[in-house]
Amino acid sequence: MQVVNTVEALREALQAHDKGPVFVPTMGSLHDGHLALAQQARALQAGPVVTSIFVNRLQFGPNEDFDRYPRTLDDDADRLRQAGTVDILFAPDEQVLYPEPQTYRVRVPAHLGDILEGEFRPGFFEGVCTVVLKLFACVQPQAAVFGKKDYQQLMVVRNMCRQFLLPIQILAQDTVRETSGLALSSRNRYLTPAQLKEATRLYAGLHGLQQQMMAGATDILALENAMYADLERHGWHVDYVAIRRRADLQAPLADDLAESDRLVALVAARLGGTRLIDNLEL
Repeated sequence: MQVVNTVEALREALQAHDKGPVFVPTMGSLHDGHLALAQQARALQAGPVVTSIFVNRLQFGPNEDFDRYPRTLDDDADRLRQAGTVDILFAPDEQVLYPEPQTYRVRVPAHLGDILEGEFRPGFFEGVCTVVLKLFACVQPQAAVFGKKDYQQLMVVRNMCRQFLLPIQILAQDTVRETSGLALSSRNRYLTPAQLKEATRLYAGLHGLQQQMMAGATDILALENAMYADLERHGWHVDYVAIRRRADLQAPLADDLAESDRLVALVAARLGGTRLIDNLEL
């Protein structure tokens, strides 16, 4: 695996390959979920697999964890080498990606960018789309792989590529979970052993929503409120519990309730000082 830190070195490394790359953008602190993204990229049997590691300041709010977000580049590189699925690791610093103030930004439409995550993290998707577009310009991939755990982000990036006519196929990788059901996340490192045990309540609640809807429940608000209340009773600070249409993350219509596979349940909540998100397609 080749490690490069500049755009010039990245493009020089890519010139050695005949086919366009498949790209896996990350913020590092890699876990098995990230490795699954790279494995899916390798399974395409296309061009070289490029993974980036960059903690993007633009997507963090003023009171969020940018400064303490785990940065483990050497360990991450070792994990990727051992996995053997990545050809090029692109690990730029801020001066490389943002050599001047990033005054040009990608504005995400409010109907998708200002709901759910966007409501509670203003500017988040603008920061995500701006850095993803910039990374796409650096790597120029034919395909890119994103995880379904960040469900809204996946949808935002897909829509951005469609509207900008970017010749990039956006592929989705299923959420990788612990045996307990807890979705793998770099922020799980912040949790104490007791909190890790409690954190499994997120997936259990989503699974409960799925089971109730499969049994015929149709009162969406009641289902959302019941999970919300259960989390609050157990010490969580809940941002949202939402059952939405997969197609556009808007509130479901009557026809959607008749076809539960059109829906997704999403949750974001804080346990102690750690904010966790998860979702489950119904």
